[in-house]
Amino acid sequence: MRRRTGLAVAGAVILAWGEWLNWRWSRALVGSSGGASEAVVVLGYRNPQSTANFVNRWRVRAGIRSTAAGGARGTRVIFSGGATSNQAAEAQLMADYAKSVLEFDGTVLLEDQSATTWENITNVIPLLEDVDRIKIASQPAHALKARAYLRRQRPDLAERLVRADDYRPGEWMVGKPLLALYGLWTLRGLKAEERKVSQSFRQELCQEL
Repeated sequence: MRRRTGLAVAGAVILAWGEWLNWRWSRALVGSSGGASEAVVVLGYRNPQSTANFVNRWRVRAGIRSTAAGGARGTRVIFSGGATSNQAAEAQLMADYAKSVLEFDGTVLLEDQSATTWENITNVIPLLEDVDRIKIASQPAHALKARAYLRRQRPDLAERLVRADDYRPGEWMVGKPLLALYGLWTLRGLKAEERKVSQSFRQELCQEL
């Protein structure tokens, strides 16, 4: 009985740890920039098949719901990702899914040459110059890495970063500990200041507690 209780407690702690890390990453390097126009950048995941895979389908949904969450006029959704095989580019597969399955009829732009996250950011920068708010949608650790890269490449544009709706409590709950472990590995190259949660979100956490 004690062993079962101990395992249950350990499992709950692991799940809570995964939730907390993903929550924290989703709120790092973002501010509260205002304005009438925004861009939501949806980062692609390697996709060797002819239709959007599970991860890319989820990222598209997160990107689309991020447009609704902001309520800004003049929103554009930018799908970013090149081809990883002889299939169409990730950006095209994600756009096809957004239009044909999710019936998204907003403004869509494609960046279909990138092979890495650094290239994702480099190649979408020209599409971000004239917007007031920038959201990057992916799994929280990956989105944070992309925001850090934007900060390194164009700190002026990074000032316009706001939070995307790519973290929700309980979503991917069982998988979040694994995502947290993978995230810690992928974010190992970030500096301490690139992991900081903004003061406004610290206040938000205090209110929630």
